[in-house]
Order: sequence, then structure tokens, then C-alpha cells
Amino acid sequence: MPGSSTGRPPVQRAPRRPAVSRPAGENPFQRFYTRARKAWDRPLTAYYLIFGGSMLIMVLGLVMVYSASQITALQLSLPGSYFFRKQFLAATIGGVLMLVASRMPVKLHRALAYPILAGAVFLMVLVQVPGIGMAVNGNQNWISLGGSFQIQPSEFGKLALVLWGADLIARKQDKKLLTQWKHMLVPLVPVTFLLLGLIMLGGDMGTTIILTAILFGLLWLAGAPTRLFSGVLGVAAVLAIIAIQTSPHRLARLKCIAATDPGPNDMCWQGAHGIYALASGGLFGSGLGASVEKWGQLPEAHTDFIFAVTGEELGLAGTLSVLALFAALGYAGIRVAGRTEDPFVRYAAGGVTTWITAQAVINMGAVLGLLPIAGVPLPLFSYGGSALLPTMFAIGLLIAFARDEPAARAALAMRQPRFGRKRGAGGSGSARSPRRWNTMRRRAPRARPSGER
Repeated sequence: MPGSSTGRPPVQRAPRRPAVSRPAGENPFQRFYTRARKAWDRPLTAYYLIFGGSMLIMVLGLVMVYSASQITALQLSLPGSYFFRKQFLAATIGGVLMLVASRMPVKLHRALAYPILAGAVFLMVLVQVPGIGMAVNGNQNWISLGGSFQIQPSEFGKLALVLWGADLIARKQDKKLLTQWKHMLVPLVPVTFLLLGLIMLGGDMGTTIILTAILFGLLWLAGAPTRLFSGVLGVAAVLAIIAIQTSPHRLARLKCIAATDPGPNDMCWQGAHGIYALASGGLFGSGLGASVEKWGQLPEAHTDFIFAVTGEELGLAGTLSVLALFAALGYAGIRVAGRTEDPFVRYAAGGVTTWITAQAVINMGAVLGLLPIAGVPLPLFSYGGSALLPTMFAIGLLIAFARDEPAARAALAMRQPRFGRKRGAGGSGSARSPRRWNTMRRRAPRARPSGER
């Protein structure tokens, strides 16, 4: 044929795709915002934020626990890595709990609600039994497990209230009983007050605030009327005022808000030195391990005030990074609660998000001098296995809920390994094709379903 030396017809090349025209007025910042918005709205964004954010917080927390606790350990004639090793062991166990919780079906989570609540109440009662419960820093909220290991049952009460409260409200919603105020409050509020009373017997005001926040979060998600919500809030406020007025220690903490000096009799010593630590950190900090306040000046440097040591060693950049990670975790939890159609998942995800974000705000607010010192640890960050284990189980709940979204399930079903995936055999009746393995060749993109963006 003419035009071909081999006699074959010339190859018809596919026409080139026209270049995508961009809007005339779109600048690089707008393009970046558009791409970030698309990435933010993808189905697996919440899953990655919860898993990645919680892991980054925990890893950074382990580093800061090691840095902040060395001096305290040496002062107690212990190895410098003593508290770090205990926290690492708790993180390992918590990682297993998180993995188990993330793989459990929702029905099993609901089935565990009542056993966990009963176990938490039983342990809280044991705390008040002489010879079993023990006091730490003036609070009778601990049980000794032998040796240097202790457990604080009130931390597991947070997880129990979230699971049990979510299951209770979800069952009442299925029966259309939430339109009546008595079904909205009973037995959720009485059981919560039972937990609060057992905790307050030990003098732990900080944990009672967290449980109260979880209660209000559940009522808000359940759609409690404004009058009902305001009534419960008013009762809680009156009880809080009574608890503060009857305790000189709590009243002194309230007076130390925004304190910049220790005050008479060093009443505000801890809050003032927390401010000193943050102020001396500057923009990028004095360097990891170079904190001055942890040398005996700042009490509880590796637990309640680890955020202050973080600001001193890593500066404003480090504290803002921790704050951004908690903000991302909170956003992801709200997104999971808002996009699900399962009532239990909505209430449980909202309860866990309220728990973690409220505790983080109270802890960081106390360190910054904006709130009274409540004695609560920074979730996933501060030293303490009793606080870390239930929190990581709760993170596993959020991961399981994020994976269970319809769009996320579709996106995960489409994901296939790039290397090592065996290709299918030939059709029926034909000889089986030889086994081949994937290579680095570029492949044509497949059409995505409507659920994948």
C-alpha cells in the first residue's frame, strides 16, 4: 500500500486531549484551596485523621513523657527511663485494645456496654473500701494492683458512660420515646449522677467535669429541648458551686486563674510555673530535654502539666502542633457522628469526641491559666496507663465507625495491593494462564463509583 513499506495500513494515533483550561482569575492559592477541599471531602479522610492524628499524639507524648519524667524519676532514686517504660507498656497494651475495638462489629460494642458499666461501678465501689482503695495526691480514686502498678477506675467510667449512654438513647430513639422528657432523662441522668457521686467521694473534681461534659454531649445529640437542657445544666452548676465552696483547695484553684506569680503561701505555684515554662519556650523552644522547670520547680511535669514542658522545649511551634492534632481529631469525630445513619454510632462517636476534646481543652486551658487546674491529664499525651487504655479503646471505636461509613466501605473495597496481587485465571474451560505478578507499568485509571470522590 502507498505510504507503508510493509504493506500494513498506517497506525492511527489517538488525538491528543486538549489542555484543561483554568479559570482566568484563579490564582495559586485558590487552586491549592480547591485541591485541599477535595482531599478534605474524600470518604477516607476521617479514617486517616483519626488513626494518624491519634498515633502522632501518642508518639509525641511518649517522647515528652521520657523528657519530662527523667528528673522526677532520679529524684525518687529510680532509673531515668522508669516512667517512660511504664508508659510504653501501657501504649503497647492500648494499641492492642485499639486494634481489637477497630475490628469489632457495632453489635458487639453495644453488647459490651452493660458489662463495662457494671465493671466500672464495681471498681469505683471497691475504691472506697478500706484496705483496697488508696489515695494519691489527696484523692481516694486508686486501686493498687501490686508493685508499682495502680488503676484508676474513674477513667474507665468515661468509656462506660459513652457506650451505655449511646446504646440507651439509640434504643429509645428506635422506640420513638425521646419525645418525652422522662425517657430523655431516665435512667441516663440518675446513672450519671451515681458515677459522679462515687467519683466525688474520692475528691476527683476533674473527672466529674469530664463525665458531666459527656452527659451534656449525649443530651445535645439526642435533641434535648432547650428548657430541659438548661434545667440539667442549672442543677449541675449548683452542685459544682456547692462542691467548690465547701472545699478550700478547690476555691484556691479557682482564684489562681491567670496567676503570674505564686502568690501568698505559694498558693498558685503550679499555675505560675506553668506560665513560666510556656513563656521561656519562645517560638521554637529551648530544645528537647532542655527544660528548666522540670528540675523540681513545676509539679506534675510529666502528667497534668506536660503541655507546659512541651511549650518550653518545643516552643510555640510544638504547642500549636499538638493543638492542631487535637483539632483534627475532634473534626474527624464530628464528621463521623454527622454522616452516619446508625443512631448508636452517632451517639457513641459524639460522646467519645466530647470526652477527648473537653478533656484536652480543660487540661490546656489550665496550663495556659485560662481555666482552674482540674487535675486531668492530656488525652493520649500525658503519663498514666489508666487514662491511656480506655482512651485508646475509644479511638478504636472511632476508627471502626469511620471505616463503617458507606462511602468509606466502597473506597476500601476498591483498594487493592499494587504489588504481589495475583491476576485471575482465564475463563472457564480454558487452560489456566501462568501466574504473573504486578509490575510498575502505568495503568489506565478505572472508573470510580459515585461514592468515591
